[in-house]
Amino acid sequence: MSDIGGEAARWNFHPGEVRNNPLFDWPPRPGAVLRWYSAYWLVISTTTLSLVVAALGIWLWAPTLVEAADLSWSWVVAIWLGFLIPHTLLAGGLHLWLYRARGQGIERKYDKRGQIANNGTFTFRDQVRDNMFWSLASGITFATFYTCLWFWAAGNGWAATTTFAAQPVWYVIWFAILPAWGSFHFYWVHRALHWPPLYKRAHALHHRNVNVGPWSGISMHPIEHAIYFSSLLIHFVVPTSPMHILFHVYTFTLHPICSHSGFDGLIALGRKRVQLGDFFHQLHHRYFECNYGTVEMPWDRWFGTFHDGSEGATTRTRAFKKQMYTK
Repeated sequence: MSDIGGEAARWNFHPGEVRNNPLFDWPPRPGAVLRWYSAYWLVISTTTLSLVVAALGIWLWAPTLVEAADLSWSWVVAIWLGFLIPHTLLAGGLHLWLYRARGQGIERKYDKRGQIANNGTFTFRDQVRDNMFWSLASGITFATFYTCLWFWAAGNGWAATTTFAAQPVWYVIWFAILPAWGSFHFYWVHRALHWPPLYKRAHALHHRNVNVGPWSGISMHPIEHAIYFSSLLIHFVVPTSPMHILFHVYTFTLHPICSHSGFDGLIALGRKRVQLGDFFHQLHHRYFECNYGTVEMPWDRWFGTFHDGSEGATTRTRAFKKQMYTK
């Protein structure tokens, strides 16, 4: 167990020690692994939400691959709206409840400070408007571009596809692999985005948000969006389906809304009902040179940039940052 010590005093709510996915622990701990995956596949989570919304998309608005073979504004706009509307409803709903209505006050809020207004650091001098603009105008646009490109390529036979009927085992396993692939991809592109020239040109826009909110999740510069959503390019190489790529996009758009909400959980009837925030990533926004990846894979632990929420980790991170910027 980490020594949280004085680090807890720096936060309004500190959830305790941050842990990685036990899948990579040695010796193996199968019980812990089962509990870990149950915590987001068998409950209401952004993973199950992404799966449900993707299924609704296939049913209601996504084109068939036969239809997608011919580029048409009708199905391109349908895909764009299919990303825009859920994003706006989830981010807007959480923002209204947690920040405007203050529905649970600061209970389980990591940082007690609110969103910033009348500050020239942000586009429109307002953190929320800044985040909304970059998330919707750039983020949803890039998500739509990559997705439509795949649908068009798959419809013309230029990208490998599969179906549940053809490969039922692979079809199901692919859903479990995609979050791990996303974690792998995110760690390495995120490290690249902290390279000073690229950080200054692109990633600094996302890091305006030291104290994040629901709209901060994919509030990024267009260059960063192009890099971030390049995770979807794997679907051009590995046999996949429309359901898989929609699930992938929703995990990359809806999950960041919750992980950047600033609150550990949603409270209803006096109890935490839904996991929201990601303290692992909240630590990255505050301390900057740590926790580049996600808790799904231990890249930060392997490369010495893991912050587990303890006072000792804060000391190490500050020393690492000072060393980096004095070279």
